[in-house]
Amino acid sequence: MDHKTPADFRPDFLWGAATSAYQVEGAWNEGGKGPSVQDARTNHPEGTTDFKVASDHYHRFEQDVELFAELGLKAYRLSIAWSRIVPDGDGPVNPEGIAFYHRLFDALLAHGIEPVLTVYHFDLPQALQDKGGWSSRVTIDAFERYCKVLFEEYGDKIKYWLTINEQNMMILHGAAIGTTAAGPGPGSGSGSGSGSENPKRELYRQNHHMMLAQARVTRLCHDMLQTAKIGPAPNISVVYPAGSHPDDVLAASDFNAIRNWLYLDMAVYGTYNPTAWAWMTAEGIAPEIAEGDLETLSAGRPDFLALNYYTTATVAAPLEGEAGAVEGGDQQLAVGERGVFRTVSNPHLARTEFGWEIDPVGFRSTLRDVHDRYRLPIMVTENGLGGYDTVEDGKVHDDYRVAYLSAHIEQMRLAVSDGVDVIGYHPWSAIDLISTHQGVSKRYGFIHVDREEFDLKDLGRLRKDSFFWYQQLIKSNGSA
Repeated sequence: MDHKTPADFRPDFLWGAATSAYQVEGAWNEGGKGPSVQDARTNHPEGTTDFKVASDHYHRFEQDVELFAELGLKAYRLSIAWSRIVPDGDGPVNPEGIAFYHRLFDALLAHGIEPVLTVYHFDLPQALQDKGGWSSRVTIDAFERYCKVLFEEYGDKIKYWLTINEQNMMILHGAAIGTTAAGPGPGSGSGSGSGSENPKRELYRQNHHMMLAQARVTRLCHDMLQTAKIGPAPNISVVYPAGSHPDDVLAASDFNAIRNWLYLDMAVYGTYNPTAWAWMTAEGIAPEIAEGDLETLSAGRPDFLALNYYTTATVAAPLEGEAGAVEGGDQQLAVGERGVFRTVSNPHLARTEFGWEIDPVGFRSTLRDVHDRYRLPIMVTENGLGGYDTVEDGKVHDDYRVAYLSAHIEQMRLAVSDGVDVIGYHPWSAIDLISTHQGVSKRYGFIHVDREEFDLKDLGRLRKDSFFWYQQLIKSNGSA
């Protein structure tokens, strides 16, 4: 039992909440928007809907922002839909999309809510995917041009920029979240080998291209916006060994390198993590390093680190003669990797209704490990509990969500007392939206949206019990 006194959060702590464009906006083909890879998905899990209407935030953002202000949010972490700004990814800019986000940001700022903006959250324009997607270096150029438009248009309204949401999950679980192709498309540009011969090699080629894009945009932001702050937003969590056997400890260290440090080492230091690079080399999946790549990667240094945290992973040494990888259902149901590790359940942790382990202390450990390693401010950009919320007599009694968030915030306070510089906290999600894996049924929001998977009903908004709890917690700066 830890008897340390939890620390107070800084007076300017950014109490917020989070969403993403494709999960909340809807209006997928309105206002000049082009289709994204999420709009084109056909691999939605059975029983779930698509993202074409979502929570209809596009048409109701003024009402939603009023509710966010009532909730007391100091900040709102959201994303821009790339194909709403540049419908085909690299062609003409869409003035209707530009104007929509100006209206949204103006509404937030008028209510004293700081926009924290993700420029890319799982929704590559489908036209770019058709040209090879992240397998093509053309997408790097298109991403930089898109971000240049954002910096020019919104640079005087946005202080905090996030580059790429959960890049590590796109590589480890891309098929599950509809973000990465197993093999290269046409026009895949320079690179080594054929993705059709080794799909995993193609994934790490895409990963390398995303790292280059992130570095270039980080540098561009610093060049264009002198007072802005920018950082990556991976999904980071501590990996535990299943036991004290040295082979289990080594397996956990290996998975930490592949899952976490590969992405943060590159973002902060501009270099590949040596353990992860050695694994990629041994597997024959290391990407080609073209001339100028290393210089590009070393030039994109972040001002802070954003991280999404939901749970930890527990792994053991691989079994002798193991046939291959053990796939997980989504990004929090971890995979095993042949010859490296296998995942096991943690008997000390409870689980959500959707099978995710609940580990508040692991949140503290994750924050400490990241801060110890990189010594940069940390903004928590996702953390939350998905559940089967029900409306009873016009109310949603989501005490399970309050319990989850309370326990994690308490551990975040203890992390601050440990010396971690945490500057903001954005639970997932501000309002009910479409879960990437379980559709509307898996609800995260402080605000209930009246719709079902295939019945839109009236899409009305309803404050949950967690809304009033979080409202009071923000007023007390996290000490309530």
